[in-house]
Amino acid sequence: MDLNSYITGLVDGEGSFLVSFNLRRRRKFGVEPRPSFCLSLSRHDYKLLEEVRNFFNCGAIRFNKGDNTYKYETRSLKDLVTKIIPHFQRYPLKSSKQNSFILFREICQLMRKNLHLNYQGLIKIIDLAYQMNNFGARKYKKEYLLKIVNKRKV
Repeated sequence: MDLNSYITGLVDGEGSFLVSFNLRRRRKFGVEPRPSFCLSLSRHDYKLLEEVRNFFNCGAIRFNKGDNTYKYETRSLKDLVTKIIPHFQRYPLKSSKQNSFILFREICQLMRKNLHLNYQGLIKIIDLAYQMNNFGARKYKKEYLLKIVNKRKV
């Protein structure tokens, strides 16, 4: 079995690429982007999540009480850029998640260049993040984040 393709297929069905936002008063613009890659499976498939974690050699597994699943998640920008993103570039997703992955990759590249620390870069990241599939799971509306950032624009 080709483990690389299997993992991509598994993520096509049960994974997600997400950029959430935290409000941080100490940040220049008050908003902090938080990219993450996640794979959710039932407790019966915990061993599979361990295999995925070992495959990527990063991230952690935690229990989610909300939907009674275990989640493998990677939030480290360095690991996202050096381990997760290269895998999905070599073994592309086949579903509509590929579109979200492309936007996710661009956001991570902008953050790697520290562009989330300036006004134009942060605005671009917010715009790209809200183009990704998120099925209404966002804590803050795009307009609200933009309002906060624009208040602090110098």
